[in-house]
Amino acid sequence: MKRFLGLLLIFTVVMGIISGCSNNSDGFKADRTINVVTREEGSGTRGAFVEIVGIIEEDENGEEVDRTYEEAIVQNSTNAVMTTVAGDDYSIGYISLGSLNDTVKAVQIDGVEATAENILSGSYKVSRPFNLAYKGDLSLVAQDFLNFILSSQGQEVVANEGYVKASIQAPSYEAIGSHSGTVVVAGSTSVTPLMEKLAEAYKKLHPDVSIEIQSTGSSAGMQSAMEGTADIGMASRDLKDSELAELTNVVIALDGIAVIVNNNNPIENLSLENLKSIYMGEITSWSEIE
Repeated sequence: MKRFLGLLLIFTVVMGIISGCSNNSDGFKADRTINVVTREEGSGTRGAFVEIVGIIEEDENGEEVDRTYEEAIVQNSTNAVMTTVAGDDYSIGYISLGSLNDTVKAVQIDGVEATAENILSGSYKVSRPFNLAYKGDLSLVAQDFLNFILSSQGQEVVANEGYVKASIQAPSYEAIGSHSGTVVVAGSTSVTPLMEKLAEAYKKLHPDVSIEIQSTGSSAGMQSAMEGTADIGMASRDLKDSELAELTNVVIALDGIAVIVNNNNPIENLSLENLKSIYMGEITSWSEIE
């Protein structure tokens, strides 16, 4: 009897250990529904993502239609997407690579990590340009700020923030006199963090200049530039033909779009085809990922 009870105790302990391991390492339930998180319509990140991944399709009239899953959770900023994914084991989202931190996990796409090196080499396919755009001639101070951004000093800020330089052989910045006044920059929430760092570096050289950054989204930023309510618009996508008809644009950096999941999700890699299927609602649970 004692031997039986001893064996029973050992069995119970072993099963408890196995169960504990299961709860810790296998607690993620792959058969649960994938909670798809996307950006709002008009977001440059969404525009670039759906185009690159192939979620844009033509309807019967030849018009391009965004086929993002209708049950997707829509968030209106990079931070909102990250917060949602960080708080939900079963969610997936996409953000600017430069905004990535350890609250979430970036997955590989077709076995390639989202890094500056892989974006520059072209091996990481989910990437896009950061554009600035303006209408007509800029004010002296706005032009000087743009010159700084495109200089070797400005491009070093770009690299230090985890993005890819738009120009490897950028000229050195040379300030001509001192500047004062206000520069209004409006647009993409993805470009905003980089723009804040660029403004900070510029203001060290020109403390009398005020740079007002409005994080309103790419489409709103282009509209502000066209209407003249902003000196410079920011877009995290290529400009549309209607925008190019009125604005001059310049690429200031290249950025990867990181596909993110919760840190508890064991998934490390997704194919581009799987990613497309998830965002079109064709794959709805993690267990369907091959």
